[in-house]
Amino acid sequence: MLKSYIELDVWIEARKLVNQVYTLTNEFPKEELYSITNQIRRSSVSIPSNIAEGCGRQSTKETIRFLYISRGSLYELETQLYLSNDQQFISNELLKTILNQVEICKKLINGFIKYYKSKI
Repeated sequence: MLKSYIELDVWIEARKLVNQVYTLTNEFPKEELYSITNQIRRSSVSIPSNIAEGCGRQSTKETIRFLYISRGSLYELETQLYLSNDQQFISNELLKTILNQVEICKKLINGFIKYYKSKI
């Protein structure tokens, strides 16, 4: 039997990424609160949320669809992090640290997609 989504490494690591994003964006300029800060937070929250929603679906194809949405949000977040670095809101060192967590999530989501595709 498949684990509950809250026990899945992919969901756990995505939550860690969200926590890193919130900590990181707390230091962003206040005038960015309703622009890049909000956008980064929303895309990060979308990652574990779509994993959870996909796991709650009744069909494998629907689950895969939500995993792809989650992966898209991960790529969106990655781009926003680079843009934040370009604007010097985050240092190269912090960027490298958070991108490491992004890579972990990419590998896990890709593996989860591959797993579900093998069930079709």
